[in-house]
Amino acid sequence: MKKTVADFVDDYLGEILAGNAAIFAGAGLSVPAGFVDWRELIRPLSKELGLEIDLEGDLVAVAQFHVNANGQNRHRLHKAVVEAIAADNPPTENHRLLARLPIATWWTTNYDKLIETALKEAGKNVDMKSAVPQLAITRPGRDAVLYKMHGDVDRPDEAVATRDDFERYPRDRAAFVTALAGDLVSKTFLFLGFSFTDPNLEHVLARIRYTFTTNQRRHYAVFRARTKLATETDEQFQHYRVRQELVFEDLKRYNVKVLVVDDYAEITEFLQELVDRYRRRTVLISGSIDDFGPWGEPTVLDFCQQLGAALIGNGSRVATGLGLGVGDAVFTGALREVMRIKDSIEDTLVLRPFPQSTSSEAERKQVWEAYRQELVSHAGIALFIFGNKLVDGSVEQADGVIREFEIAKEQGLIVLPLGATGSTALTLAKKALADPGSNLAGVDADSLRLLEELSAHEENLNQLVPKVVALVGKLQGNVAK
Repeated sequence: MKKTVADFVDDYLGEILAGNAAIFAGAGLSVPAGFVDWRELIRPLSKELGLEIDLEGDLVAVAQFHVNANGQNRHRLHKAVVEAIAADNPPTENHRLLARLPIATWWTTNYDKLIETALKEAGKNVDMKSAVPQLAITRPGRDAVLYKMHGDVDRPDEAVATRDDFERYPRDRAAFVTALAGDLVSKTFLFLGFSFTDPNLEHVLARIRYTFTTNQRRHYAVFRARTKLATETDEQFQHYRVRQELVFEDLKRYNVKVLVVDDYAEITEFLQELVDRYRRRTVLISGSIDDFGPWGEPTVLDFCQQLGAALIGNGSRVATGLGLGVGDAVFTGALREVMRIKDSIEDTLVLRPFPQSTSSEAERKQVWEAYRQELVSHAGIALFIFGNKLVDGSVEQADGVIREFEIAKEQGLIVLPLGATGSTALTLAKKALADPGSNLAGVDADSLRLLEELSAHEENLNQLVPKVVALVGKLQGNVAK
């Protein structure tokens, strides 16, 4: 990963954790989903006018010319919008990755429904606003607000498309301008698939620049490096390459830092890195215990409490199921630390008490499997401790802990079985360390050595706590706080 992109990931992840991140999506984000860009959308209208759309630089003007030529009748324009965008295309991987991040503010000039679909698939309650009256209404329990500043495909008659529309925008949609200006001042935006030719955004950015002069908030924009097209001469390519560099330089006036990628696949790569590093902030602690030997119950429960508290103190979120012995003790220690530092319980703890009262064994297994899948999905790192249960008076390995290990691997978590705690955790540690390539994805050589140390028997369990916290912090990349 390029250093500029790596630096962006560090900075933007910090903004995400602080609740200050926002997304601005342009047409380029939707094209890989099978939708056309604005040039292709109005190509048939341009043909009706006798214009070659590939020679046109002002596409808004072409839309206006078509409306003018039809006596201000916009029916064909509205029809073009619906025909180009109404298909129920699924979101791209980039949409889905973005939707998994806790970003509450979204802006777009696109008419399609890819963003809201991706957010809904991620379990988010979306408050979509494409018309001014909607701005005054707040959807209860919303997780994300999506501002579709140029309209929505379901209301093509209100689409912002022509020069008339843009000229009237400050009057007809002034509330959108005000809302966008407020977000640009208070949040860090990531612009994706956007060319910065929209006059409304340019007007807002200029207002902010004049108001805040040298104290503008930094934003980021992703561009693909200009490559030579088969139809271009060397002179034409040189012209467009130089022009792109001048655009990058001009964006510095608005404190927009440009991230240049050579291939669009790089965008997916750094979005995946953002998601992975965000998820690693949440640590799943999986374990159960009925037999407390050789340490004894007070020592084991104290260790679990100390571990939960130390992870919270290091800035991690803790996820656990309230299972036998382990879960309740981890929760107790974590909650005590949350209360001490006066943090939000909702923001620091993910708890799933496993239901015991079910009508049948088959139903119980089904419910617990769903619980495990959902619980694991919140985390990026999974710790496995102890793991035993009594069956007819005999101590057995905990099959639930084994299953959570399997689910964690399936979901791409970094798995860390702490073999020093014995039982199932020791079995899993031996398995993982015997074949780290298959079982310990994401664990580098230094971390692997630390995990090996945490697999040796320890008389004083609490001595494991600082080592575990150090290992987790290293794998988080020091972004937990």
